[in-house]
Amino acid sequence: MRKGTAIALTLLMSLVIGRAGIARHAYAQDVKPLRVVSEQTVKGFAFPETVTYDPEAKVLYVSEFGSELKPADKDGKGRISRVSLTGEVLDKQFLPGPGGEALNKPKGSWVAGNRFWVTDIDVAWVFDLKTRRGKKVALPGVQFANDLAVMGNALYISDNRTDQLVRVEPADYLEVSGEPKVTQVFQGKSINPNGIYPAKDGSLLMVGILTPEQPRGIYSLSPGGEIKTLAKDIGRLDGLYEMDDGTLLITDWISGSLFRWSAKGIETLAKGFKGPADFAAIPEANGFLVVVPDLVQSELRFVRLAR
Repeated sequence: MRKGTAIALTLLMSLVIGRAGIARHAYAQDVKPLRVVSEQTVKGFAFPETVTYDPEAKVLYVSEFGSELKPADKDGKGRISRVSLTGEVLDKQFLPGPGGEALNKPKGSWVAGNRFWVTDIDVAWVFDLKTRRGKKVALPGVQFANDLAVMGNALYISDNRTDQLVRVEPADYLEVSGEPKVTQVFQGKSINPNGIYPAKDGSLLMVGILTPEQPRGIYSLSPGGEIKTLAKDIGRLDGLYEMDDGTLLITDWISGSLFRWSAKGIETLAKGFKGPADFAAIPEANGFLVVVPDLVQSELRFVRLAR
């Protein structure tokens, strides 16, 4: 390719990226293909919705409905299990601890230090991982609290059914006297946010889920509150993770897959899921271990990726 042509194409691509609202760091370097080194399926879970990795304890926490696949039922049968990186169940009901208040249908979760956060229909919990003591906060107007993420001193929570995002401050309210502040960040933007994840550029990444006939895309929320569409109408998107090169790992219920997205396109990594929900991505020396819960089939799939 001639140098002048390459420069012209680069300038044109920069203009397209800017107009589309696509994160520039997704083009910061060549996107190297990923290959699946191995896949292992572990059965025996009770409708697992989210897997979260604890880097200090080097274990997984799995949010399980514990009974029927009725994600809005308040039946008190939900639990958080503690699982090894090879799929061995270390503690079938790590949370709630002995004497603790029951969970219903725990979904999105987050770990930072000795704190563990999890959503449960219309409330959010924070637990101490050492004592297993917890505190919940009610989320007014929220009907289906889904994923959550901690950014700074704030906890963000998605609700795809009411198409809104809320913020809880402070994020760690376990030792706070009284109730934390709950604020609606947005509602009615046709995002129907499910998976959310803090981006390296300071924005909050979001993917949406609604119906097969109403696919949703990938979005970002700037610190100033501006919403940008990074990709439109991809599918019924659930789990979300930003990799070190700015590309995104995402699960999709329509295609039943785990894929990697960049502004250059979609790279399918694993498929055959019935209900691929919110996964954990664990960096390794030459790639990632991605643990995807299949909510419908009540199993975890361990997908090892390499560059």
